[in-house]
Amino acid sequence: MIRLILAALLALLALPAQAQKLDDTPRTVVMTAFKPEWDALVPLIADPKEHAINGRIFLTGRFAGKPVILMQSGVSVVNAAMNTQLVLDRFTVSRIVFSGIAGGVDPQLGVGDVVVPADWGQYLESAFARKAGKGANGGWAPPPLALDGAPANWFFIFPRGTMVTNAATPPRRLFRIPVDPGLLTLARSVVQGMTLERCVPKSAQMRAESQLCLQRPPRLDVGGTGVTAGVFADNREFRLYLQKAWSARVLDMESAAVMQVAYSNMVPAIVFRSISDLAGADRHKNVEETFAHLASVNSAKVVQAFVAALPD
Repeated sequence: MIRLILAALLALLALPAQAQKLDDTPRTVVMTAFKPEWDALVPLIADPKEHAINGRIFLTGRFAGKPVILMQSGVSVVNAAMNTQLVLDRFTVSRIVFSGIAGGVDPQLGVGDVVVPADWGQYLESAFARKAGKGANGGWAPPPLALDGAPANWFFIFPRGTMVTNAATPPRRLFRIPVDPGLLTLARSVVQGMTLERCVPKSAQMRAESQLCLQRPPRLDVGGTGVTAGVFADNREFRLYLQKAWSARVLDMESAAVMQVAYSNMVPAIVFRSISDLAGADRHKNVEETFAHLASVNSAKVVQAFVAALPD
């Protein structure tokens, strides 16, 4: 009898550990990358309850009347992927809505604008080619595997796309992962007629006459491509390449990773990004530090209206 009990205990210990669900309420994840984006949303959460996991705070509550989990993914692709999977494992998630800032790539966009891309690509999922003398591809030898539909190379960097799969789709290589079409359609209707903030919110020390305002009112736009890599991109030439080869509108360090995890788990997801800088095309220096707060507030404002319009 004792042997049977010991055998049963050993069998239980051999089972893979499964994460304990912290909350059974179906919720929308409202995800941010870092503190300025988080700070723009925390005051809007009603009945907040903190959950600490791996040193991060996940805040359950109500936002725009809907049950949500507010969280920070952390900056860059590994943090974003890891913490997206974490929230899916530990909570009951209906969908993911990302609110954050980004670098503007499309020359038609300006600081403060909010963009809702239709798809996201990882531009450094690439092959670094060897030099092959003069000739095609700028003298760089393309990777052995030719890929249909691949964006053009930038010198030795040849895009190869991202291998993805889920329970309904066999493994395949995608250059762009689409956001959920239903959420994108809702976004198009929600942004109609919205007004965004034009001036950086004043601090207690700032005099009224010194308040910093944009030259034109920020605008909202839905559609096009966003791109992601674990790089803070502040290079005019590379920005031009991304716009030409990828038709990119914005770039950041998290969104495509979040979209990949959402795709693998078959969870609807969408991303809202407000322009904080021009990724190298700023006139004198990168202006993210100046406009990160304004961009975070504008993204949060649109996301609040979007969440309010979601079905119960």
